[in-house]
Amino acid sequence: MADTQFDILVIGGGPGGYVAAIRAAQLGMKTALVEREHLGGICLNWGCIPTKALLRSAEIYDHMKHAESFGLTAGNFGFDLDKVVQRSRGVAKQLNQGVGHLLKKNKVTVFMAHAKLAGKGKVEIDEKGKKQTLAAKHIILASGARARDLPGLEADGKLVWNYKHALVADTMPKRLLVIGSGAIGIEFASFFNSLGSDVTVVEVMDRVLPVEDAEISAFAEKAFTKKGMKIMSKATVKSLKRGAKDVTATVEKDGKSSEMTFDRVISAVGIVGNVEDLGLENTKVKVDRTHIEIDEWCRTGEPGVYAIGDIAGAPWLAHKASHEAIICIEKIAGLKDVHPLDTKRIPGCTYCQPQVASVGMTEAKAKEAGYEVKVGRFPFIGNGKAIALGEPEGLVKTVFDAKTGELLGAHMIGAEVTELIQGYSIAKTLETTEAELMHTVFPHPTLSEMMHESVLDAYGRAIHF
Repeated sequence: MADTQFDILVIGGGPGGYVAAIRAAQLGMKTALVEREHLGGICLNWGCIPTKALLRSAEIYDHMKHAESFGLTAGNFGFDLDKVVQRSRGVAKQLNQGVGHLLKKNKVTVFMAHAKLAGKGKVEIDEKGKKQTLAAKHIILASGARARDLPGLEADGKLVWNYKHALVADTMPKRLLVIGSGAIGIEFASFFNSLGSDVTVVEVMDRVLPVEDAEISAFAEKAFTKKGMKIMSKATVKSLKRGAKDVTATVEKDGKSSEMTFDRVISAVGIVGNVEDLGLENTKVKVDRTHIEIDEWCRTGEPGVYAIGDIAGAPWLAHKASHEAIICIEKIAGLKDVHPLDTKRIPGCTYCQPQVASVGMTEAKAKEAGYEVKVGRFPFIGNGKAIALGEPEGLVKTVFDAKTGELLGAHMIGAEVTELIQGYSIAKTLETTEAELMHTVFPHPTLSEMMHESVLDAYGRAIHF
């Protein structure tokens, strides 16, 4: 009979849960992980990874359209949506198997089952009707989140899609409505736009990508519009009338309603935590708007029960979940050099075209917080590598505390900025000042030189602009 006694028991096998299990095993703790569906969670199977595979196909297709500008000849090119989706699913499957291998290698006991708390230090698991009780000193909830459904706008998988449906699209819609312009909405809008859909994005806030710096949002909107997207900000989808083959949306903007017909609709209006059926009812775990409240060490109100990742609230990012996992486990293990999570140091990336990435405060947030700021900017058009790549549209923006030289935030839009942002993330972790960034040697010719120039520009010292 399999072991039922553990030091650590993790509920959920996503980028929070599986990382927690592996780190616990590394530290010599007897560890179990319970996952009800897919190892790797939503991120790996239905989120971050497969969307990047789709977007890579769209990016290459875009390059093929502009082959002539590179002195290349591309003949009768096109795309096969089924094969694009197949490639994306193949990438997810490969990584799913990789997670299974890592857990096995680290001697983590894995149960493919549904789990719920069943009293102090106990978890009941249900594996296709076969139930058993496991015991653990420490239980970590990492059950993640799912797409939010708004009344009347619910996804049905046929005419109205959520991210899961969009990832396995069986048709290329001629007319597509995307509700919500956060990372998920804009990435799908970008993908379908690149492959020829007539895309309309409706955003209730006053600008696209509303969590980003206002200047970056404005740049993004211009770029999206230039690519043929229709952006409607400060607008609300009031209702969806579903026909046999299309959907008529009633959209309200500036107090006026209009009706528009689309072949498909993607609803990307946020997420809700998977807090149901976890056995939280008779515990001291507090839930606020579908998210579990935790302290700086990921502890809930119930002794011995912890929560990490999307279920523990914003920012809803895989790398935040993984980092929380490490903090939670290392604190349990009694390691000394453990630091609470500082959300101001968590980078955010959106893989649309052009890419968007940021870390820290926007210029507006820094001013709201009472900082006197120095702001630097550098455009892609001033960078030799960007021009050589044929990607001259973009911007790097840096925000500094004028008094101390602390880097408060960095915001970027353009080619490969999702890779570049980590430079500024490291700078924030090291509490680097503008002087140290200025003294750093950046290689030439690279896109990273713009990061240097943006810092220099904040202090009136930019060379190439």
